[in-house]
Amino acid sequence: MAALETETEISHRRIAPWRAGLPTLANDRVVLRELRLHDAASLYRVVCCPDVSRYMWPAPSGVDAFEGFIEWTWTERAAGKYVCFGIVPRGATEAAGLFELRQMQPGFFRAELGFFVEPAVLGTGLFFDAAGLLLDYAFRVIGIHRIEARAAVDNVRSNAALRRLGAQREGTLRAAFVSDGKLVDQHLWAIVRGLDGEWPQALRECQP
Repeated sequence: MAALETETEISHRRIAPWRAGLPTLANDRVVLRELRLHDAASLYRVVCCPDVSRYMWPAPSGVDAFEGFIEWTWTERAAGKYVCFGIVPRGATEAAGLFELRQMQPGFFRAELGFFVEPAVLGTGLFFDAAGLLLDYAFRVIGIHRIEARAAVDNVRSNAALRRLGAQREGTLRAAFVSDGKLVDQHLWAIVRGLDGEWPQALRECQP
């Protein structure tokens, strides 16, 4: 017998306009928008960078496969289970990375955050500008309560970035990832939306 939907789940299913298409989020330095098929080539170039690929599960194997992934993101978004924004530097036309939010509980009460970005933009502050837009949208519009993220213990950049975003490290997941044919531990991080809205304050404090 199928489980009955809760009132919250029914409400979320009925009133989530993002399921019909993601909005464009922007500030002076970066634009977040839904992925487009022409982003496939630029994103494939990014995931082919060794500094990126070593910390990811196997990415789509070519531009055509990346186009298939982009179409999949649209289908999963329409189903209310997944949100994926391309990270586009101001003045650019193609995505230099992406953020993804995967539903972990019905109604997007809890989500897992994933991301990658072109190494050339690291250290410029653009990632944190983009992350601020994403987190604001995730908590304020989608209504996510808790966002979790994983990072390999030796992934210095990602762990530092998550800490700077105000995430709290909650533990270590043993042998949770494979890198270069070896089992790797991952740190588990979480950002929790409080009733008093403490997450935006944490993010402001970590900005340059």
